[in-house]
Amino acid sequence: MFAMQLDAVGGPLHPVARSLPVPQAGELLIEVAACGVCRTDLHILDGEVTAKLPIVPGHEIVGRVAAIGEGVSDFRTGERVGVPWLGNSCGACAYCRTGHENLCDTPGFTGCTRDGGYATHAIADAHFCFKIPDLFSDVEAAPLLCAGLIGWRSLRAAGDGARLGLYGFGAAAHIIAQIALWQGRDVYAFTRPGDLEGQSFARSLGCCWAGSSDELPPDELDAAIIFAPVGALVPIALRAVHKGGRVICAGIHMSDIPAFPYPDLWGERTIASVANLTREDGISFFDVAQKAAVRSVTTRFPMTDANIALGELREGTLVGAAVLVPDQAVWNGALA
Repeated sequence: MFAMQLDAVGGPLHPVARSLPVPQAGELLIEVAACGVCRTDLHILDGEVTAKLPIVPGHEIVGRVAAIGEGVSDFRTGERVGVPWLGNSCGACAYCRTGHENLCDTPGFTGCTRDGGYATHAIADAHFCFKIPDLFSDVEAAPLLCAGLIGWRSLRAAGDGARLGLYGFGAAAHIIAQIALWQGRDVYAFTRPGDLEGQSFARSLGCCWAGSSDELPPDELDAAIIFAPVGALVPIALRAVHKGGRVICAGIHMSDIPAFPYPDLWGERTIASVANLTREDGISFFDVAQKAAVRSVTTRFPMTDANIALGELREGTLVGAAVLVPDQAVWNGALA
């Protein structure tokens, strides 16, 4: 098999050849068809999220089951599956016992503590794999495995208010905006200042307003979800929501939140974070994503161009999500 491997914080990733792994009990060997590029991958590259190095990044994996480990009965060879960020949990701590495995005390994370999908093949814990609905192509489905799932968990945490603000209109926001609009909500999109293309993209999806993240929207919001890893957006979002409103921080990493006056929080406004996902999140999300006919907007890159895709994500030049696709000929050339 071939993979793009990170050896040290700061990168870059480089192509390597490895022996094909054998799935152990409870595991699947997956032939990767597509893997999304997530901002968390950048946090791992930059050392803001600690990973087990060397590591193969990538936690938005779509592929087909190539081999099955002992004790797995829910999947068959050739079946299409998706692998998310939460790669495994202990199953024994208080969180796991109560259905909150997203808060597990000793979790494993795909592309962080266990090798991920920037590769031709990946090993995954079968209990944390999802069956992918036929509605979505491999490339369309890849961003759903994290951007979609975390967006969905964040949307549920935001409550059922009619006016929803999304700060950072990238992979997650453009997916969850479609679901919020399908639910009948008004969606307000906030982009980097001057990002007219991103604002136009948001309006094309049906958002009722799009503007810069340093602007106040024309209407008070019921809730806001912050996808951008920028702590300074928290006080801004608090000023955008009305009394009783919620501000949800959706990222795994965020820069420090600056001090702000207590009146901006007062009035039973709340700030909350979202951590990882549960298997129930995946089941409910894919059901809703089908009903809402979600379409992820993607830019394809050969797997060996992972560094280029990460660079474009960092610069904010992508519209929608970047997705890596293995190409045997490209791999052979890269390793020559």
